[in-house]
Amino acid sequence: MFTGSMPALVTPFRNGELDLETLKKLVEWHIGEGSDGLVPVGTTGESPTLTHREHEIVVEEVVKAAAGRVPVIAGAGSNNTTESIRLARHAESVGADAVLVVTPYYNKPTQRGLIAHFTAVHDCCDLPVIIYNIPGRSVVDMTPATMGELAKLPRIVGVKDATGDLARVCDQRMTCGPDFIQLSGEDATAHGFNAQGGTGCISVTANVAPAMLAKMQAACAAGDYRAALDIQDRLMPLHKAIFTEPGLVGVKYAMSKLDLCSDEVRLPLTALSDETKVMVDDAMRHAGLTN
Repeated sequence: MFTGSMPALVTPFRNGELDLETLKKLVEWHIGEGSDGLVPVGTTGESPTLTHREHEIVVEEVVKAAAGRVPVIAGAGSNNTTESIRLARHAESVGADAVLVVTPYYNKPTQRGLIAHFTAVHDCCDLPVIIYNIPGRSVVDMTPATMGELAKLPRIVGVKDATGDLARVCDQRMTCGPDFIQLSGEDATAHGFNAQGGTGCISVTANVAPAMLAKMQAACAAGDYRAALDIQDRLMPLHKAIFTEPGLVGVKYAMSKLDLCSDEVRLPLTALSDETKVMVDDAMRHAGLTN
């Protein structure tokens, strides 16, 4: 169910408020461009600066707009287990298909604490749970052994792996089994991730190039890694440019160049520097997204 290219959706703003009309248009656009799923209110959706009610509204609107055409994996991560439970239960109540739960950031729990946290979220509702392992941001790394323990639970079904370590895919196949869903959380290595046993990507760059990334993922699934590599070559400068500054800032700027949404972000993030804008502009031309 959870395979292919799934944009980690941005949350569009207008004058500091949620821009829900644009959000609905983005859902339609992504589905029309071939995206295989949608992931609202992860960190790319600026979840740290949304109010709890805004977070809920975004999930509700994306689920309604998607209308069952593609799966919706709702962000439900927090470094407060009680809050993660509340977000997961809300996602279930409005019809999301799964939840994405990040390893608790800043608290630095032990591996035992990670097992307790994810078990509590697993037990609170009936939705499938995707673990989000991103040690560069959360400053805690879930080991393959710990993931293997959690994979024994019936509704912990996969991982969004943003470690950048392609050997992890193989290690996690050993501890979690070959049917455990492994999704890349890093655009620059998503092609190689699939070759190691991954089945897709929760992608930031897919916010601006969804059709290309859907085709790349489809080529990987068909075993045509040469065709997939051709697309990766076209997009690699854009992956790098977008993440020169925080990725959601870079991708919102790129989207604004295509009139998809404004480049507005919330503090403490700020608009791209002029130097990075030039990098994104050049990369978009290289990818064939602009002239």
